[in-house]
Amino acid sequence: MGLLEGKVGLVTGGGSGLGRATCVLAAREGSKVIVADIDEAGGKQTVAEVEAVGGEAAFVSTDVADPEQVKAMVAATLSQFGGLDWASNNAVGGAGGFHALHETEDHTWRRTMDVTLDGVFYCMREEIPAMLERGGGSIINIITASVSKGEAMLGSYIAAKGGVDALTRTGAAEYSARGIRVNSVAPGGFNTPAIARYFERFPEDRERTIAQHAMRRIAEPDEIAQPVIWLASDRASFVTGACVLADGGINVNSHLL
Repeated sequence: MGLLEGKVGLVTGGGSGLGRATCVLAAREGSKVIVADIDEAGGKQTVAEVEAVGGEAAFVSTDVADPEQVKAMVAATLSQFGGLDWASNNAVGGAGGFHALHETEDHTWRRTMDVTLDGVFYCMREEIPAMLERGGGSIINIITASVSKGEAMLGSYIAAKGGVDALTRTGAAEYSARGIRVNSVAPGGFNTPAIARYFERFPEDRERTIAQHAMRRIAEPDEIAQPVIWLASDRASFVTGACVLADGGINVNSHLL
């Protein structure tokens, strides 16, 4: 029996990267999954990959920056699968590339906040009542290991993820006694389209980024999905308000080695 046998999950940003890996791994562990993304082609590809491993999934086109679309997303989850047991709020976005703070334009800041921070708030606001109806559940918000140390050229992204970290702890404080565990996973560097774009713009940073990790490599998306699935499962029944670092040792690395 899988870790999520008989459960229903929802993954935003499910059309690629970590979101896709989470959906496929959840299906392998017995969960039905709603794949939510603004990218229809990517979302449908994830559904196909879930079905290829014997799972059941449905795609819901969603821009998490729009509260009405988020409401419709959760309603579709309940209609399709009859409830909601866990959710991974993974969608991230912005309107631009990598900029120093004084060069960050309004539209970059605003779109990053709209998707990466406001989107998580809208999702939690709709997911929580659905989980309360179910008698409890688990919410896993994806942040970043860089929240604790900052990251040059990514000010709007880091600020948004810092807000998600605070929302996570607040959600845990408010809902843990009512059966909803709220946690976060903080990845280090891992292979995604976003980091590929970063290395295209700053190729000289590839080896430096790898060297920041004590393990001297970056992760594959499945390695970050593993703690997400664990937190979604009953194996983590006494874990709430926690941040699981899946950072390959960024926070313990030494420049001496």
